[in-house]
Amino acid sequence: MNEKQYVLAVPNFSEGRRKEVIETVVDAVRNIEGVRLVSYEPEHDFNRTVVTLIGEPQPIKEALLALAGKSYELINMEDHQGTHPRIGAQDTLPIFPFKNITLDECKVLAEEIGVEVFKRYEVPVFFSGVNARNEDRKALSFIRKGQYEGLKLVAHTDERKPDIGPAALHPTAGATIVSADLEGLTAYNVFLSTENVEIAKAIAKGVRGPSGGFSTIRAVGIKFPEREGTVVSMNMFDCGATPLYRAYNFVKDEAARYGVIVTGSEIVGPVKLDYLLNSLEYYLGLENLRKDQILETHLMK
Repeated sequence: MNEKQYVLAVPNFSEGRRKEVIETVVDAVRNIEGVRLVSYEPEHDFNRTVVTLIGEPQPIKEALLALAGKSYELINMEDHQGTHPRIGAQDTLPIFPFKNITLDECKVLAEEIGVEVFKRYEVPVFFSGVNARNEDRKALSFIRKGQYEGLKLVAHTDERKPDIGPAALHPTAGATIVSADLEGLTAYNVFLSTENVEIAKAIAKGVRGPSGGFSTIRAVGIKFPEREGTVVSMNMFDCGATPLYRAYNFVKDEAARYGVIVTGSEIVGPVKLDYLLNSLEYYLGLENLRKDQILETHLMK
């Protein structure tokens, strides 16, 4: 008997402030058979919401298309402002193998999703991750260079035009990035005791790969208006190779140079158990810890 396949999807849409819009968009995926809504995390300053879904391949495809359709309907990029880079109302539709499914199968599924996005909604699509049409487009930062406002001025050029659709952005929905990859990102924030955002920016520059830090991390230093202090906000793309504790300790050491202390940290959204266990092993000096020693893992089977 064939075992069921499961895909992880972490779509991001460009609204994190208007509660009624957020709830209406998320409602599109609440009751789809074969899909579980794990979480959704609105962020006011980013003006962005991260949704986490697990489900069977075709139901996940339909869920992502329904989510995107509602985002296109309710979000106008001409009015959108936020601190997180973005090019569209439904900014990203990334999928990852979760159980009994290969990366190649997810790559095919992502292609289907991208084709259907344009077919249903006439919103242009960029492919990234293993679906990228060239090496540059494997990086979201390249696709998003200039963000919505800048991209719409150069989307007619060969270098920056969408992979599916006309060489232009949709007038209100912008464009959507569709991808498959082996690992999803873990969003991790480390909080600092200073109100000086320039210190947070300097630490973020040190931690992120393109400016000399960890190749698997992208980071920004920002101020969250709703809380004291500043934050080094990281997207960690491989917490196996670069564990959470290593990023935390790096930020802590860098902050000490400025006489700043780390007041805490947070993981935004779901995280793999393995990524917590490797930090537990480190801080407790555990030897030969096995996942099956954790009683709850037996329930998961």
